[in-house]
Amino acid sequence: MRRIGMNKRTCLLWIPLAVSGTILLTGAGFAQDGAPGQYIVELNNDAVPEVVATHHGLAPQFVYRKTIKGFAGAIPPGQLKALAQDQRVLSITPDRVMKAIGKPTGESAPTAPQVVPAGVQRVGAAPGNVGFKGAGVGVAVVDTGLDFKHADLQPLGTASFTAYGTSAQDDNGHGTHCGGIVAARNNSRDVVGVAPEATLYAVKVLDRSGSGTDSSIMAGLEWIATEANQVSPAIRVVTMSLGRQGTVNDNPALRTAIQNVAALGISVVVAAGNDPKLEVTSEVPAAYPEVMAIASTTARDGTSQSRSFSGYIKADTASYFTTDGAFDETTRQGVTISAPGEDVENISKAGLIQSVGILSTKLSGGTTRMSGTSMATPHVAGVIALMYEKALTQGTSIDPETVRVKIATGASKAGVAPLASPTTSYTPDNDLEGIVSAPGALAQ
Repeated sequence: MRRIGMNKRTCLLWIPLAVSGTILLTGAGFAQDGAPGQYIVELNNDAVPEVVATHHGLAPQFVYRKTIKGFAGAIPPGQLKALAQDQRVLSITPDRVMKAIGKPTGESAPTAPQVVPAGVQRVGAAPGNVGFKGAGVGVAVVDTGLDFKHADLQPLGTASFTAYGTSAQDDNGHGTHCGGIVAARNNSRDVVGVAPEATLYAVKVLDRSGSGTDSSIMAGLEWIATEANQVSPAIRVVTMSLGRQGTVNDNPALRTAIQNVAALGISVVVAAGNDPKLEVTSEVPAAYPEVMAIASTTARDGTSQSRSFSGYIKADTASYFTTDGAFDETTRQGVTISAPGEDVENISKAGLIQSVGILSTKLSGGTTRMSGTSMATPHVAGVIALMYEKALTQGTSIDPETVRVKIATGASKAGVAPLASPTTSYTPDNDLEGIVSAPGALAQ
């Protein structure tokens, strides 16, 4: 669905980037949101990354062995040509900036008695509603880290990764909020998540400003591919509420890394993006066929104080900010499902849309609200954790494509939702994918 002509109060956080060629033979200028002088080098499978880097006098920031063979870091312009002519090199790609794509909407609160957030209720995962809680399933939160001291997230997985310094402790809040949506504990305080007994693993690939790079994301994926079956419980779900503008082919190394993670039987769930002017095929990594791209809807009915507008924005309405795009069975690109990325959209006296975010865990304790496809994504990741627990309980296995099909087939209001907003211009994409449903997915 393409939504245009909207009256917005909230800024979009999906930052457009200029896309360069994937194989670079000489030095080049960079767009504002590129990473000047930084490159990702993919090598032949029989090459040794450290040997190639040393041969060219380079000191890589990241080395990849499991997801791809290669490295990333600063490369002086004068060395690019020689590196590109090395027969061991498959591609040299400019590094690009990735960003977290959730926006705070205020209403933070200290620790308080537990409530069941509207999003958890909407996906049918309120405590006692389904027979699974995510026990025995590891979920990697690829984000700004997790708050290791937040009581509603304990216990966290004992292993973690950071691309910055020595700790995966969250210093931004975005990752902690997403993690709580997946698996805040059912413990009488703050909130409860979709899969409250799943184990969260902190994979810190974004810094305190919520920014990272393709190479830092790849470093997190490298850790997941290496550790997924070494940690207990094993990692079976990856949730990534981040992205940038791009195309499916603009960084072959990043796509290969995600392909190789998915090949391990791990479901990768990605935010579709927060730019309604774009299709999901213009967003990375949401454009990749190997991931499940998630769009955003409202969880509850909103209100209206505007005299010039008689209606209101209903539950399951497409969020005014969401990127969308019909799923294409041939290319395997497009939105798999929608999920609550905001609690409600209210209409002010001035006729402006006011987004009230999803309630979840806050850095340093308590709760806060945030809106975005960033928040929709962990709802789906939580449901998938329930599905993996069901498979474990039954002594069966489930692969990412089967998960995607069950999520899509078990959707609530498929063919009806997401609803068109009464406040926006709207063009249907002929694929009303519905809202993720824990009972529906588990029944497949």
